[in-house]
Amino acid sequence: MPEDFCTHRPLFGGAITSTFPRRFEDVSIVRQVPDHQEAFVDPARDESLIIELLDLKTDVADQGSATWFLQDLATEQDAEGTMVIEQSGVFEADRVRFRGIPAIITTAVGQMAISKGRQGRDAQNVVKVYLANLRLKGVATDVLITAYEPILINAASETAAAVGAGVAVPAEQSGCMPMRQVFTSAVTSFKVNDWNLFGSSAD
Repeated sequence: MPEDFCTHRPLFGGAITSTFPRRFEDVSIVRQVPDHQEAFVDPARDESLIIELLDLKTDVADQGSATWFLQDLATEQDAEGTMVIEQSGVFEADRVRFRGIPAIITTAVGQMAISKGRQGRDAQNVVKVYLANLRLKGVATDVLITAYEPILINAASETAAAVGAGVAVPAEQSGCMPMRQVFTSAVTSFKVNDWNLFGSSAD
């Protein structure tokens, strides 16, 4: 479908680019997004993609770092029933190099029950969460790329009004790229165009 064509998306003023479907709308158009984040959502499916820049967690080992961030995310969002479904080994992201040193990347996939905004636990949706951690050690930065895919929509959730309650319709049935592929595209196409984004760390 035309709305699912992938396109290069400028992030952080163009300092970074990533490729994912056009159907994901820039959240900052409708509400404020923190400076260290870029957030995109497909409101018709309640799927979202977030790219986040954090100070490097030097106390977190490379092995399993994505799983650590996934579990930290679950705690932050007061999630219930969190399960880690998959986790990768440690790889070098050869296309993301600072002074010749490649970024380190790990990925994890989990499932959890979380509520939207200030809604309580009685409005939790079950979502699958895909998370990649790109470690840019030369500029002391952890990049998180996180994709959310609803699995089961609670009738009490504000999402139900737009998407409908119950089991989410699979992406393929809607003519959309599956969220796993959206996530993979965003991660594998991630490119830093201007290392000055990272300030004094890039000097």
